[in-house]
Amino acid sequence: RLRMNDPAQRPHGDKRCLLVSCHPLDDSLCRFLAERVQAALAAQGVEADHLDLYAAGFAAPLSAAERRSYFGDRFDRSALADEIEALESAEILVLVFPTWWFGFPALLKGWFDRVWAPGVAFDHPEQGGRIKPRLDKLKHCLAVTTLGSPWWFDRLVLRRPLRRILKRALVGACAPGADFRMLSLYHTVVLDDRRLERFAVRLDAAIRRMAG
Repeated sequence: RLRMNDPAQRPHGDKRCLLVSCHPLDDSLCRFLAERVQAALAAQGVEADHLDLYAAGFAAPLSAAERRSYFGDRFDRSALADEIEALESAEILVLVFPTWWFGFPALLKGWFDRVWAPGVAFDHPEQGGRIKPRLDKLKHCLAVTTLGSPWWFDRLVLRRPLRRILKRALVGACAPGADFRMLSLYHTVVLDDRRLERFAVRLDAAIRRMAG
């Protein structure tokens, strides 16, 4: 389900990287960008554990057992051992996904719901207040997303809702020490090769900064 690299084969001191991609089509723009991420990481000597949520058959909904245990003594991680281990070990997290209706695809939202769980990504506060972060190993997070809409609608009208959620509510709450960056490829319904290559060059540069 999760393509994880053998830890014994990693060079000493190699950074652990988790790539999570989410798109149902094998020939999608997101697939191209995920492959570009892997190539850029490899050029820096970093191999990523890759979780392709569709290819893995990842189930988005919390199970009844998971929900019952959410506020219990220990979250039921029995169905998520590989996904949780990859997240807990990651120093670099890269997310590649389309923005649909200015939100996450259902499978990616489900990955956050199920894997960023209590005892994994955070601890519940004892008497209310802010949650306690647990993803101390995470140093960098890069979100790469595609949108059919033009830049001005996301930035000026909606004020980049997914960036705010990722930066403040997810990464900011669970890994406050991590550097967060988001690259958004807009107006993809009229995308040409030149604009795509410019974006890919920006993506390569972002990977170099994280992995270098």
